[in-house]
Amino acid sequence: MLNDNGNVSIAVVSDDDPDEPGRVRARARRKRKRPGLRVRGELTPRLVRFLVRYWILLILVAAAGLLLFEASRIGRQSGPGEVRTNRPPAGGDGGFGSRAVKKPSSEGNLNRLDPTTRVVGGVRERCLKLLPLEELQQLDIPVAEASGSPLKNLIYLSESSPSDREHASFSRQQAARARFNLFTGNQTLDQREESFQVKGTVKAHCGFYSDSGGFKISEEDQTYLQSCKVAVATCAFGGGDDLYQPIGMTESSIKRVCYTAFWDEITLAAQEQEGHRVGEDGYIGKWRVVVVRNLPFMDQRLNGKIPKMLGHRLFPNAKYSIWVDSKSQFRRDPLGVLEALLWRSNSVLAISEHGARSSVYDEAKAVVKKNKATPEEVEVQLTQYRHDGLPEDKRFNGKKALSEASVIVREHTPLTNLFMCLWFNEVVRFTSRDQLSFPYVLWRLKVLKNIHIFPVCTRKDLVNSMGHIRKAKPLVS
Repeated sequence: MLNDNGNVSIAVVSDDDPDEPGRVRARARRKRKRPGLRVRGELTPRLVRFLVRYWILLILVAAAGLLLFEASRIGRQSGPGEVRTNRPPAGGDGGFGSRAVKKPSSEGNLNRLDPTTRVVGGVRERCLKLLPLEELQQLDIPVAEASGSPLKNLIYLSESSPSDREHASFSRQQAARARFNLFTGNQTLDQREESFQVKGTVKAHCGFYSDSGGFKISEEDQTYLQSCKVAVATCAFGGGDDLYQPIGMTESSIKRVCYTAFWDEITLAAQEQEGHRVGEDGYIGKWRVVVVRNLPFMDQRLNGKIPKMLGHRLFPNAKYSIWVDSKSQFRRDPLGVLEALLWRSNSVLAISEHGARSSVYDEAKAVVKKNKATPEEVEVQLTQYRHDGLPEDKRFNGKKALSEASVIVREHTPLTNLFMCLWFNEVVRFTSRDQLSFPYVLWRLKVLKNIHIFPVCTRKDLVNSMGHIRKAKPLVS
């Protein structure tokens, strides 16, 4: 634009000047970057650089975590200081009982032969130290030596005993109310006390009191039982557990050991329904099945104590026996077990210590809490034991006297036979929970010294624990 002087003037426009009316100014807007896009863009290369630099450390941390997890899992399965190696079974036949168990948590235990180990003095060793296979094959049953026990002669009281005639008649209905019956005989408190006084000859109730007392076995089966010198026994009454085939034995033991399973007619029918039939020779696999009729107790737990505790009466000519609860699969060579638990330590009876408690009185509380017995009957038993002076925490040779009696290994001597008779009588008189009465009988029968109370991990090496898979049916009147 020309001014009055003829010069050109230029108008300066300021941002502060107001816009002319009606005129719209176009302003360029800058596009602001989102902060998140920048962070994500930078995160990927940083992460890559971190992984490249520290990948070895990350792998080591992950491996350490996995190792700790596996160690804690093994510890929960085996207990402190003991593990089972994870090798596959080295043999053993399946047969009856090798089918899948109904409890999923136990099905992996069937037919396992891997040893259980523990750490002793910083060194891992096997819980059950068996002889090498070559020596097991050649193992002989030792000749019995003269016993230093004061007991030389044990007489079993019966209704035909001149000094113990009882004319009372017991019915099965009466047996439900009073635990003594014609099978047990009616042991008085005076007779109970006298039976603990060990001398040259002892008279004691020990079942099979009367021919009318029940627990009937066929003549053919009786002949078989009388032929046994070494026996492995189990039982299932009331259709309870399945029969698991023994494994891990040598050919020598198979020829010399009687594997005997005691069933009642309920179990026989239940197993036949599942297709498991006893052969014409009386066997299922390696087990000789002995069917017992007319069981003497309404309580199937008491009926099960007869083959468990009175094996010396069922196998009258046997020198040794091994009892295995029906919830377990026996997985070791029987003669090797006798050598490891009896002969090597010069013991006459071997049994597992309790895994959780050592006091009878603490065990009584647990029994009531788990509804294994009524508070009233437990209190009657504890009152008697307190009266007799049983201490609170009884230990035997520095080990727990409270036992877990699912496996019992013993020599049949007059003294061990008396011990089992007295134990059975306590179970009949009080409660069927034999853990409560074992320490008491051991405490009272002070002359029985050479007992091997082995640790829990040894019991785990002896058997594969399957657990009870069904509840036994009680007898009906």
